[in-house]
Amino acid sequence: MAATKTRLKAELAKALRAKDEFTKSTIRMMLAAITVEEVAGKVARELSDGEELAVITKERRKRLDSAATYAEAGRPELAEKENAEAEFMAAYLPTPLTDEELDALVEAEVAKVRAAGETPTMKHMGALVKAVNAAAAGRAPGAEVAARVKAAILG
Repeated sequence: MAATKTRLKAELAKALRAKDEFTKSTIRMMLAAITVEEVAGKVARELSDGEELAVITKERRKRLDSAATYAEAGRPELAEKENAEAEFMAAYLPTPLTDEELDALVEAEVAKVRAAGETPTMKHMGALVKAVNAAAAGRAPGAEVAARVKAAILG
């Protein structure tokens, strides 16, 4: 069992003892999402820590999208609940990269292409984005990474 799931189960036990309904329901929701992902596909498998964090990130994004929808529909109480759940989930995610850290990762990967004696072009973009995403380890949105790589190549 990966560390994130173990931590969630321990936190759930604490929430059950403390009778904390919000924490209990949010953790159960996160564990359910992880379990669904584990049994998705032809063969059930155990997720790695990175995969579990990706599931939590996806669930957090769903909560933020729902909160925006509720706010637009004039349902601030539901939007507030969704935002609170998203904030709770954020505590289980690694801290996001700063703009400077992300730029440094992009520049390091572009420098590797230059060191190989090539000028970075759009044909290198896929490989560069993949390398930066691997180095960022889920701490930066993929669209942001792609935009930064494209800017570095074209700029």
